[in-house]
Amino acid sequence: MAEITQFKRAIIMTKAIISIDQELCTGCGRCKEVCPVGAISGRLNRAHQIDTDACIFCGQCVQICSGYDSDLMSYATGRGKRLQNRGMLATVVEPLFAAHYRGDIFPLLAALADDEVSTFVQCAPAVRVALGEEFGMPYGSLTPGKLAAALHALGFTKVYDTNFAADLTIMEEGAELIARIGGQGKLPMFTSCCPGWVKFVEDQYPDLLEHLSSCKSPQQMAGTLFKTYGAQEAGIAPEKIFSLAVMPCTCKKFECERPEMAASGYRDVDLVITTRELAQLLKHVGIDFLALADAEFDNPLGCYSGAGNIFGTTGGVMEAALRSACEVLTGKPLPSVELDYVRGGEGVRFATVQHEGVELRVAIAAGLADIAPLLEQVRAGEADFQFMEVMCCPMGCVSGGGQPKTLLPSQVLEAHAGRRAGLYSHDKALPVRKSHENPEIKKLYEKFLGEPLGHQAHELLHTDHTLQRRQ
Repeated sequence: MAEITQFKRAIIMTKAIISIDQELCTGCGRCKEVCPVGAISGRLNRAHQIDTDACIFCGQCVQICSGYDSDLMSYATGRGKRLQNRGMLATVVEPLFAAHYRGDIFPLLAALADDEVSTFVQCAPAVRVALGEEFGMPYGSLTPGKLAAALHALGFTKVYDTNFAADLTIMEEGAELIARIGGQGKLPMFTSCCPGWVKFVEDQYPDLLEHLSSCKSPQQMAGTLFKTYGAQEAGIAPEKIFSLAVMPCTCKKFECERPEMAASGYRDVDLVITTRELAQLLKHVGIDFLALADAEFDNPLGCYSGAGNIFGTTGGVMEAALRSACEVLTGKPLPSVELDYVRGGEGVRFATVQHEGVELRVAIAAGLADIAPLLEQVRAGEADFQFMEVMCCPMGCVSGGGQPKTLLPSQVLEAHAGRRAGLYSHDKALPVRKSHENPEIKKLYEKFLGEPLGHQAHELLHTDHTLQRRQ
């Protein structure tokens, strides 16, 4: 099983994550304008290219691309071959755009068909407010029950949730922030949930790597738990588990392939597919998404709080962290968990949180267009904040490169607003809204991890960005 998985992984990794089809690119330049790191080049009206070393795999070029395979044109590469080259199902009927990402459905189908493999799946928060769009539902339709039901119908052994690991991230990241405020590490601390942001710092600001939280992302934390705690709870040998993540983010495909993401002795996550890929798969196998009765995510790794759920939008990680950190620091709950002052849209914003004599100064950045001045302040030792959340995509994960594609600017705004509203609505309706109050998180520490930042947690849930850069 391990050898088969590694063989499949070797095949996957030979293909670029983000590409521009030279036959379909019209050279309009929209992808070049939206690229946050200047990785795309090309002359007007000529096919553009991606510098894959500079690319952070955010997929915003995929979202904005308007050049597609028109029925009115003839191409050297037929549609069937193009689908095959991209790793896409032959049943996909949507237009094929020039800027695209690598499809990973076929290794998943092989795992689902393998009787010797137990398939564990996790779903990011932004997926449940976007998947319905692929089936005609309004923007932002909240579908966690249908999502869980669809994954059960596909035959997964365990249907878990990245939201659980988001709650776990808050426990570890919050403890790390408190330790740094106490003098154990560099301030300000940067969030490390967004793999595109992490790669951006590695590529362009390597001298600031020590400011990144050592926490793995929720995706990787969940994958680690699948093959340790989850394997124990299910009575399944970890080498028999195939770990899939369904993500709104194309860079998550890159993150899961990073060599250091295997602290348990097994790959944290074996494969990532996007929201769009999941929709294509459901249509391929004939699952009527709209007709599905709601189902539940499996326990113990499917139980989540409202705080874990709002990770899917800009400001969500910060709000979730503050809900717990303020209470842990003071021993008293916040008057309200609705921290509207850290919510917002694209760009950079700041906030000061004062609670029971404790003051926290924070920064939130959505998109990388305005991040350079902040990083220069940090580099110069002039930053007046202690904690900074950064997401590469303009509205956070709800606007990720693997989300349903919209072309008209008005539709893009409507889609992003609807998805954000769906996440906050779900948060408000959940019985537990703080990560440290999630009962399954408490059990996880009691039965397996010990305590936040403890030895077991450090070994499995944290990484050393500085070390990986040196390698």
